[in-house]
Amino acid sequence: MNRTVSALIAGIAISWISPLYAQESSGMMSGDAMRQMMSSGLILPKLDATKGRELFAAKGCVVCHSINGVGGEDAPALDAEYMDLPMNPFEFAARMWRGAPAMVEAQEDEIGGQIEFTGEELANIIAFVHDADEQKKFSESDIPGNIEGMMHHMGEEDHHGDGETDDHG
Repeated sequence: MNRTVSALIAGIAISWISPLYAQESSGMMSGDAMRQMMSSGLILPKLDATKGRELFAAKGCVVCHSINGVGGEDAPALDAEYMDLPMNPFEFAARMWRGAPAMVEAQEDEIGGQIEFTGEELANIIAFVHDADEQKKFSESDIPGNIEGMMHHMGEEDHHGDGETDDHG
């Protein structure tokens, strides 16, 4: 059992620390990296920060989190400049897991339901959150209309007292 756990830990560490995790466009690892990961039974998805930028907005993360000052203020900003380096995607996922009850409650309140992610989508979002160059491209124009509408609606609720209306005239 200890040998299996040691091999698993070594496989994860090697895949993230060494250049062996070079990946092909298929999203799968190649060469020595593939053999290394297969020996421990793991395949890691390709991390695509560009897709992560799109998903960060489209999935609604931006409703509560901001990057470059774009987005909500109800949850921590996720600017890459404040992220630990080197990046450990498993630690990022663990932090999300620890905050999951509060995030799910906020998602239900703010966007009407829990955000669902595939493993690949989460990997891409994590890549975006840790990629300062890709974050420089992020702007309000990345936010789909339906998500932008949720953000504006939230802002209206935040500045109205009980009984106030949207009539600002």
